Amino acid sequence: MALLYYTHEDCLQHEMQDGHPERPDRLRAVGQYLQASGLLDDLDQRTAAEIDPARLTEVHGGDYLDGLIDMQPEEGLVAVDPDTTMCPESLHAARLAAGAVVAATSEVLSGSAMRAFCAVRPPGHHAEADAAIGFCFYNSIALGARRALEADQIERVAVLDFDVHHGNGTVDIFKDSPEVLVCSSFQHPYYPHRYADIDRPNIVNSPLAAGSGSSEFRQVIEQDWLPALEAHQPQLIFISAGFDAHRDDPLAQINLSEADFAWITRLICSAAESYADGRIVSALEGGYDLNALARSVHTHLEALQA
Repeated sequence: MALLYYTHEDCLQHEMQDGHPERPDRLRAVGQYLQASGLLDDLDQRTAAEIDPARLTEVHGGDYLDGLIDMQPEEGLVAVDPDTTMCPESLHAARLAAGAVVAATSEVLSGSAMRAFCAVRPPGHHAEADAAIGFCFYNSIALGARRALEADQIERVAVLDFDVHHGNGTVDIFKDSPEVLVCSSFQHPYYPHRYADIDRPNIVNSPLAAGSGSSEFRQVIEQDWLPALEAHQPQLIFISAGFDAHRDDPLAQINLSEADFAWITRLICSAAESYADGRIVSALEGGYDLNALARSVHTHLEALQA
């Protein structure tokens, strides 16, 4: 089966202030690189649609959701948190991002595809149940996980997050949901300074010191994630695929390369084959050096296809 590839050109309409690292060029760079390489032609390309707004309440509080709508400007920008601003099209883009992950999940559950990647923005893994944080409004991967758990054949899922920043939002949403295993590797101490020390049996935090590279990253993943996956045996695996742990990324100090992203993707594919009939839904999170991001996404998709 071809790898599903969900995206939408309106994800480019989400704008933040000039010079902000989470910019439309991120998604443009990915698409252009995949097109130039020829890989895009091998993918089952799908156009995302907005998520049903009623679904947002499955992971976010109603007051929070209403507050975002009330804040949405008719023109210009409005600050949602110190790092995140909203333009008139931001929530539309966020609903498309969330809709892509939910639709990809439904397709994988139906058996018409085994794996999917969502090339969308804004990212989502920092969005907590009642807070927009770190460039994120809606937690798309959490919404996908909730969609999966609706299926009769799915009792357990895993969210695996290798973004360089801790997936605090996903942890916040699922910290008391034992059916969802959340594993997150991240630079520590570092942004967002939330939930890094939480103690829950279904939450696996894998901190990495600034300056860590391939050997430290691979060791902590094998040490922490593999036993947790074996114990949990998820029936569908979600990936919060952030590529800002790349050595060229300007926002952090972890020194990974495309080879490391290929390695962890292959490891996740192996776990999916063992526990989840190969089923994986991956969504783009961070990655802010345009060239490194494009190359890393390409590597990730090649590994997902294998």
